[in-house]
Amino acid sequence: MYGIYLDYQSASPVDPRVREFADRYLTKEFGNPSALHSCGLAARAALEEARSKVAELIGAEGPETIVFTAGATEANNLAIRGLAQRNAAKGKKLLGSSIEHISVLNPMKDLKKGGFDLSLVPVDGAGVVDLAALEGMLSKETILTSVMYANSEIGTIQPIREVSNLVHGKGLFLHVDATAACGKIPVDVQKDGIDLLTLSSNDLYGPQGAGALYVKPGVRIQPVLFGGGQERGLWSGTENLFALAGFGEAARLAKLEMAEESQRLSAIRDGLIKEIQKIDESYLTGHPKRRLPGHASFRFRRIEGESILLTLDAMFNIQVSTGSACSSRTLEPSHVLLAIGLKHEEAHGSMVMTLGKYSNPDQIPVVAQAVSQTVQRLRAISAL
Repeated sequence: MYGIYLDYQSASPVDPRVREFADRYLTKEFGNPSALHSCGLAARAALEEARSKVAELIGAEGPETIVFTAGATEANNLAIRGLAQRNAAKGKKLLGSSIEHISVLNPMKDLKKGGFDLSLVPVDGAGVVDLAALEGMLSKETILTSVMYANSEIGTIQPIREVSNLVHGKGLFLHVDATAACGKIPVDVQKDGIDLLTLSSNDLYGPQGAGALYVKPGVRIQPVLFGGGQERGLWSGTENLFALAGFGEAARLAKLEMAEESQRLSAIRDGLIKEIQKIDESYLTGHPKRRLPGHASFRFRRIEGESILLTLDAMFNIQVSTGSACSSRTLEPSHVLLAIGLKHEEAHGSMVMTLGKYSNPDQIPVVAQAVSQTVQRLRAISAL
């Protein structure tokens, strides 16, 4: 059993209401949405209902703008590869912020092998994109710019509308990875001026293995996965009806409850930040104000983040992260922390706490005390 779980950004429990809603699509209403008989038509109706709920969460023009995938990584790949390859005749320059998720950066790097040019936009010490640098790097050949809505490692929220104004001012395309932001803060693709947007089911307390890509009407992308032509021909394969129905219901609940939940988590987050910063040589990473409601991230001098994680888990039954769960096995310093100006040894001392439905204020002193004891213990035995 988990103790105090503070790693909601890497995996979240399925909301019991979502599980109850979607359970029937596992055993009773399990038809293939592409089948023409009554079971298939019922499945198609459930799929389109989910699509409408996701579209409403992000303020999309309509459900037809939503392409379902099996996760945010697939949606990011579809956005990056699909738009770049479809529009290569217009230009072959790609821009991404230096703190993008690896599922954005790696497809861009791979496109370089096919003749595309990639440049990374710098960020400041709080992780905010340098708008002046971005403006100077944009050219008529920049076919795609990708800037995430919020960063999962340091919690910083980007000025997306300002980014959009710069990109669209030159008639170019903007992709936004909003996996960490959707359901936690308001995201409106029309007001924000977004052409392509990625989101994930599990980050909304929906089932794992489901994601979506918003594609603005009129924006052309090409498939990167071929098969039976599902999802407007852009992402073939039989849809995971259970996961996608749950995704839709999770999106509906997030839209209803976001404001109240964000306020609740912000208070807990601020309490954790206040207490943990009392520890000697502890530093908040990310923006002090423009950060996700349930996100508290720190670095500590003279100790390793992996040691903090393992000690908190083994001795106190508290689960935290030390960077992106998608890249934590590399044992390399986080590219995000290096991008905000930290040295390698500083980047290694990272601890990330992300809050969720089962976080509560009573956990603040317990967690703060455990972190303090862990840091003291590790520093006492550290060769650093």
